[in-house]
Amino acid sequence: MDWHKPAARLADSVTDPDSRWLSMVASVPRHQLVPRWWERDADGSGWVLRDGSSDPGRWLQAAYSDRSLITRVGALHADHARIGDRAHGRPTSSATMPSLVVRMLRHGRLGEGLSVLDLGTGSGGLTAYAARRIGDQHVTSLDVDSHLTRAAGKRLAQLGIHPHFVTADATERVPGTYDRIVSTVGLPAGTGLRPLLGALAPGGRIATTLGRTCLIVTGWKHANGDVVGRVEHDMAGFMATRSGDDYPPELTELFTTARTTDGEDVSTGRYPVVDVANSWELRSMLELTVPGMEFAYEELNDGTRTACLVHPDGSWARASAVWTDPPEVHQSGPRKLWTTVERVRNRLNTEGSLPLLGARVRIGPDGVCHFSRGGWRASLGDG
Repeated sequence: MDWHKPAARLADSVTDPDSRWLSMVASVPRHQLVPRWWERDADGSGWVLRDGSSDPGRWLQAAYSDRSLITRVGALHADHARIGDRAHGRPTSSATMPSLVVRMLRHGRLGEGLSVLDLGTGSGGLTAYAARRIGDQHVTSLDVDSHLTRAAGKRLAQLGIHPHFVTADATERVPGTYDRIVSTVGLPAGTGLRPLLGALAPGGRIATTLGRTCLIVTGWKHANGDVVGRVEHDMAGFMATRSGDDYPPELTELFTTARTTDGEDVSTGRYPVVDVANSWELRSMLELTVPGMEFAYEELNDGTRTACLVHPDGSWARASAVWTDPPEVHQSGPRKLWTTVERVRNRLNTEGSLPLLGARVRIGPDGVCHFSRGGWRASLGDG
């Protein structure tokens, strides 16, 4: 199979001509790292298995496109599925799109002789690029899923790449100490971030997203244990870390209530209905404002758009309208969730931006993340 030309075209599209990562992307046969993957079925209700060896043309096209490929849904790896199998549930692992891998490596500022931890092995793409660039003896890749670390190790070894692999829950323990940490999973601020901070060497640098947000946070570790840096003018939608085979169940019953029940508070909203989950900056600001919200969105053929928000404390909200009409809003529970959304949107409309991107960040040894920009302050994490 001639993969070199597609790989070269991919490298040209995701890096600059003078980038030190160009030859890394061009030289790694990505299709060998993702022999099988899941794709959404036609009606979006489930996932269909794609097997590369059964359709080499589709395999090359998928592997050398700048897209993330879902490799695990729920607890079912594409590697373990049978032809004709379907999967249902949320994605739990993927081969990250190459352009985002390159961006995260740039944020990490890797250098010769520096030890690097790749958190979130996935298919092994970032591990491969890093190892080719600075030497596999300097690269460690960690994932909670033993199949992923075994499979990536075997596939990279076939390419002559031999980094170190660790299977561990990074929210519980991270063996070793590293000069650079690059995470392609969303880490929970607070206690779940402590093990990773402990594994970062003094003077070292971390680049990661924070769970439930799309913020890319970078920072340097100081002698007192604080990591000080900023929110980059860049965003990413990585999966959150998990400790088991799947994510905890969604708040299904509360979502059902939100979709079907009249609220204790009924009003007319100020702004059109928005798909909060896919409005990355808004979603991130809401996580700092009311941590733990979950979102659902539906758009019908007649143009009716409905957004539902729920929170573990029992609060819920529903906003529904045709296209850009003012929505009818139903809310119940201790918090008025849609009112919170509208306050954030009002700030965006009034000031022209939200204070997140470019904000200063200080992460204490307790894992709590403190944000500041101008007169704005916020903290995230349970400490």
